[in-house]
Amino acid sequence: MSAEATSQDLLPADLAMGTVMLKVGNMKVMTDYYQRALGLEVVAEQDGGLYLGRLGKPLVHLAPAPGLTIPGRGEAGLFHTALLFEDQAALAATVATAAQFEPRSFTGSADHLVSEAFYFSDPEGNGIELYWDRPRSNWSWNGTDVVMDSLALPPQRYLEQHLSEESLQGQRQTTAGVGHVHLQVGDVQSARDFYVGTLGFEKTAGWHGQALFVSAGRYHHHMAMNVWNSRGAGPRKDTLGLGEVLIEVPSGDDVGALADRLKVAGVSSHHTGAELRFEDPWRNSIRVAVR
Repeated sequence: MSAEATSQDLLPADLAMGTVMLKVGNMKVMTDYYQRALGLEVVAEQDGGLYLGRLGKPLVHLAPAPGLTIPGRGEAGLFHTALLFEDQAALAATVATAAQFEPRSFTGSADHLVSEAFYFSDPEGNGIELYWDRPRSNWSWNGTDVVMDSLALPPQRYLEQHLSEESLQGQRQTTAGVGHVHLQVGDVQSARDFYVGTLGFEKTAGWHGQALFVSAGRYHHHMAMNVWNSRGAGPRKDTLGLGEVLIEVPSGDDVGALADRLKVAGVSSHHTGAELRFEDPWRNSIRVAVR
């Protein structure tokens, strides 16, 4: 984005990521996983779908989509939904229940300097990140880029250090949020043009031209896009997996300003005043709504 960008061109600094909607083939199996492996509870039901979350706050919306197929590995769509925990003990408790519920669903872990992260895959192949943020005062910045890395984070040692009977027992009484959403896309430059140039996120990091990290208000990232599996991918077909990404903003003025930017960029959208629906270049559905 040009140095002349004004606040009118940017998403509000205090935006938050909202509920991630997944199109689901087997509701019973998927609901079981999100409840028993991730310690989420049903907080609402709608049209046969379930909203699961913590302490009444929905994090994931499982929407039945019978007849749809699981997308191929190289297609655009969801890389992972990242659930953010308030402290290391709360993170450790959910890592433990997820690993115990289905050990093969664990796909890796890393110390990213700004955060500590553990990766899983749900029964229909949707990626999940469980993470805790280090205090912002401990983050390092190189100009406008946040310093991140992927260092070893041995899971067993982490659980030995941070897991307690107390945190396991109180798992469902701790808060969690959708910290960020990471997508698979066809190319990084188009992602930057859309998410930074049009939507108004700010770039916070890149990864050898293979990934882009963006945020509002100097968070390490609210969204990310990569081509690790999906370089060259075109628009998505209607498949299981990601149904919708929700971005929550403070006011209707924020929604209106974005609607104007989309119009100028020639991106079609549906604007009701309180919310705005549109698609990215790969047909990932995005909804921006007043919190």
